[in-house]
Amino acid sequence: MSTAISIAWKSIIVALVVLGFKVLAAWLSDSVALYSDAIESVINVATAIAAFVAILIASRPPDSNHPYGHEKAEYFVAMVESVLIGAAAFAIFSQVWFSYTARDVLDVPLEAFAANILAGVINGAWCFVLIRKGRAMRSAALEADGWHLFSDVISSVGVLAGILAAKITGIAILDPLLAMLVAANILWSGWKLLKTSVSGLMDTAPDEKIITSIRNTIAREGDGALEAHDLRARLSGPVTFIEFHLVVDGNLSVNEAHKICDRIEDRLLRELPNSRIIIHVEPEYKAGEHDSIRI
Repeated sequence: MSTAISIAWKSIIVALVVLGFKVLAAWLSDSVALYSDAIESVINVATAIAAFVAILIASRPPDSNHPYGHEKAEYFVAMVESVLIGAAAFAIFSQVWFSYTARDVLDVPLEAFAANILAGVINGAWCFVLIRKGRAMRSAALEADGWHLFSDVISSVGVLAGILAAKITGIAILDPLLAMLVAANILWSGWKLLKTSVSGLMDTAPDEKIITSIRNTIAREGDGALEAHDLRARLSGPVTFIEFHLVVDGNLSVNEAHKICDRIEDRLLRELPNSRIIIHVEPEYKAGEHDSIRI
């Protein structure tokens, strides 16, 4: 089992444990704000399962029907997650009205606070793991799940602070108002996730730092060639697709040109392990193209 799949599987277990504590807190308190926090955790379980499925599919090797791999599965599942997040937010909004009309100040027991705080601590620790590992492995599903959990932690802190304020001040409306803030935070989280998934499906280029690194590697390792041009790169989940034209002396043998390509490719793979590289060799009359890389 790969590291990403193992982490995604553990995320499901963590999400179920956190959901249990938040449901307990909501049941003990009858607070609509804590109820909304529990609803968000239901979505966390769904997104953790979706992330696991996405990573499982994305880890499959290329085949005859998908010669470029299955990495984009992570982005499709992220879009589904964003829809689920939106549905959870509207479910919370529907409960806010009932709480608003009741106008009763809740007497939230200490056990409810303790259960919610424990859930927040677990979520906070795990979202740090997901974001760090997701970035290291360039897994869109893991990192998105991590940031979603981070928004959940922020919501939980706000909910607990607001319920304490309502209890101290006797202002009952603070409970449904906090539930609305949680719902708004969930919607914002879903919107960011949707933007990320759409961006990935549109073959977004790597950031400028990675492009510069690729150009420098080609220039450094391309000894024997004249120049490179038409460099293009795109991201697909954890994979970076790189292609460019390499200009060589027309009298160079195929074997010698191939050795230069192998040297460049080996170095790029060391610097960007999850890369797929295509190099098109051209004769010297093709030199001088736009945005060429001098070697």
